Amino acid sequence: MRRLLWALRSALFLLFLALTVVPWALFVVLISMFASSTTIYWVCAGWLATAVWGAKVICGVRTRVQGMDHVPSAADARGAVLLASKHQSTYETFLYPALMPHPLAYVFKRELLYIPFFGWAMARMDMIHIDRSKRAEAWNKVAAQGKRLAGEGVWVIMFPEGTRIERGQQGVYKSGAARLAIATGVPIVPIAAASARCWPRKSFLLRPGVVEVSIGKPIASAGRQSDELMREVEAWIEAEMRRLDPEAYAPAK
Repeated sequence: MRRLLWALRSALFLLFLALTVVPWALFVVLISMFASSTTIYWVCAGWLATAVWGAKVICGVRTRVQGMDHVPSAADARGAVLLASKHQSTYETFLYPALMPHPLAYVFKRELLYIPFFGWAMARMDMIHIDRSKRAEAWNKVAAQGKRLAGEGVWVIMFPEGTRIERGQQGVYKSGAARLAIATGVPIVPIAAASARCWPRKSFLLRPGVVEVSIGKPIASAGRQSDELMREVEAWIEAEMRRLDPEAYAPAK
């Protein structure tokens, strides 16, 4: 019975997303002809905040965030940072633009641009979409656009494991985020997000509960080697994941 209720609430949430994204995306496409990239970003972030609100009201998914003081505020002059996050579900991709005080630029696979309405709005934002089949070309694009965006005060956000990871599992941390941080001279802010307990990977079934998010202190990139820097980021994130969601990492009996 409980699972049926979750399914009904999840279906209602997906309907809510569909009904809100269509007019929102069309509005973004319209204003993109004359609005600044910053304005377009915040309009899109408004829909993502609405999606997070819908998950809370319809499905009972709440968020608890620790460490917001570790990122510069909207009025802070500390400059750009690079966010490196654990990636378990769609939820954190919706959450971060609604949460962070500065515009973000995701590094994402270009196939997302082909999703009707949602992808059309994404294409109007100044983000980094790559062809994963062309690794050298993809990295060159990330490096070039990442440097430009950092110079403009935009925060690049990357998921070092490259894809969504099952709850309680650890993927391979690639060094791209560390390489970009070193190339741009910005610190990395590691983020642990236990989102799969409420919105599992490759599932549209949302469960009520609390998504725990922990934001770490910035890790300086100056004078570091990319592999060594990424190992430090990985160690912090994975240790924090086990603190946030100990049940998921408990040894099998």
